[in-house]
This record gives sequence, structure tokens and C-alpha cells, in this order.
Amino acid sequence: MSALSEALRDYLGLRRALGHKLAEHERQLTRFVARLDAAGADFVTMAGTLAFVLDPDLDPASTTPAKRLMAVRGFTRWLSAIDPRTEVPPAGLVSRRPSRRVPCLFSDQDVAAVVRATRASTPSAFRAETLASLIVLLAVTGMRVGEALRLDCCDLDRDQAVIKVRDTKFGKGRDVAVAASAAAALAACRRRRDSKQPATTRLFVSLAGTPVIYSNFAHTFRQAVSAAGVGADGPARPRVHDLRHSFAVRTLVGWYRAGLDAEALLPRLSTYLGHREPRFTYRYLTATPELPGHAAARLEAAQETTR
Repeated sequence: MSALSEALRDYLGLRRALGHKLAEHERQLTRFVARLDAAGADFVTMAGTLAFVLDPDLDPASTTPAKRLMAVRGFTRWLSAIDPRTEVPPAGLVSRRPSRRVPCLFSDQDVAAVVRATRASTPSAFRAETLASLIVLLAVTGMRVGEALRLDCCDLDRDQAVIKVRDTKFGKGRDVAVAASAAAALAACRRRRDSKQPATTRLFVSLAGTPVIYSNFAHTFRQAVSAAGVGADGPARPRVHDLRHSFAVRTLVGWYRAGLDAEALLPRLSTYLGHREPRFTYRYLTATPELPGHAAARLEAAQETTR
């Protein structure tokens, strides 16, 4: 292990001891240090940082360059106290323009098409069913993909039709109620993975019996989405996280159509999704023109009753 790799390990360990998760920072900094090691660099220079942050393979309109700069700045500021040769990049090196990416809202038909494409493109029946089960789980629960991949077999309660979500984004566990059919499907998934006798307790495992890796799943998901033609005419390529957006929007639309008080029920949706406060849920609910129409109709009805 190189000196920079050891320093990165110590830096991440210190920050996590202070309560920071740093998942994205770890991904970016691991790539950064690997590049420096490959180039034979013993310390961080401005040239090395610029080559990483302004990588020509990155979309300059994306937020990735700014994210990389933020991660490198934190690391180099800490590292400069240990190695004075470290060059800390300035804060304004890359501008981070706020943007609201329009998510792809998956319909039930879209999800079914992606699942079919996943099965058709995956030679192994076990792997195909594992990935299909994972896609359906994300679609019907709105769980974060990391939460789903970290599920252990003991987190499933088929009798109560509840999934226990642990180690969440904000460190708060929650119970996610699912339909009986979904609970049965997950039980079937567990029986399939048990047949492989994996060494891990994770629910979703690979052919080798190891936990499913996000990068592999995301790659398969993108391929299946393209093969199914979902979101082909949209402004941006659909992402796994769009299944979470879709669940939130679909739930709220369903409440409006049923004549329920969606505003009063919003805290329930926020709790179900694992948000700290309802205001964090609102960002999921601005991506479809149907919602403003429902809200306007409800406002007009309320005004009529007060006249």
C-alpha cells in the first residue's frame, strides 16, 4: 500500500469516527489516489488535482467535477498538515451550478419492460431472478438502492409483511411495510440464494455467493433500460434512483385520485422513504404535471366550500 493510500485510509477513518459517512468522497478519493499511484506521484500537486477534477471524459455540465474538487480539497487540507509538499486546490476552481435534473418517472409498464429485458439479457437464471427481484423491490418500496443491497435475510418478516431497513443514510432504521405478494416474492428470492449456500448473510448475492455490487447492478439496469426503450425520448438517461422518485410521485397521485388529503399524509410518505423531514420529500414531487393539477383542483374545492 502506498503512502497516499495509507493517508487516505487514515483520513476516512478519522472523518467517519466523527460521524461522517463519506461514501461518495471515498469513491472519488480512491480513484484520485489510484491515479496518483499509477503516475508514481509521492504527494498531491495542483497538476494532479486538475487532471482528476477536469477529466475530459467527464461531462463538464454535470456536478461530478465539483464533487471531485470538494472531496480532494477536504483530503488535501488534512494531508497538508502531515506533508507540507501537498498543494491544496482553491475553493473556486470549479463552479457548481445548481441544477434540477428531471427524473424519468417509471410506469408499471416501464418497470415490467425493464424486468423482462433484464431476464432476457442475463444468461444465468439465478442472476436474472436476483436482479429482477431487486428492481421490483426498488419500484414498489421506493427504497434507496444502497439500503436494498445491504438487506440481510433476517431483515425480512414475511408473516408481518415488513422489511427492516438498517444503516440508513441518516443512521435511523425504519420498518417498510410491503404487500403480501411482495413479501412472498422476497421469500422466494431468499430460498434461491440459500440454494447457493453463500457465506454472507445478505439477501441479494452474486453467483459466487458474495453480495451484489452496486456498480454491477447499475450497469445491468442501464443496459436493460436501453433495451426496453424506457425514457428514450427523455431529456436525461434514466437512473436507478428514478425508481424512488417514481414511487413517491405515484403514491401522492394515488392519494389525490382517491380524494385523500395528500398534504396531511405527506409526513407518512416522508417517514416511509426515510427522510428526516417532510420538506426533503417535496423535491421528489415536482417532476410531473399531474401533481400541480391535483393540487389546484383541491385548492379550488376548498375555496368553494368557504364561499
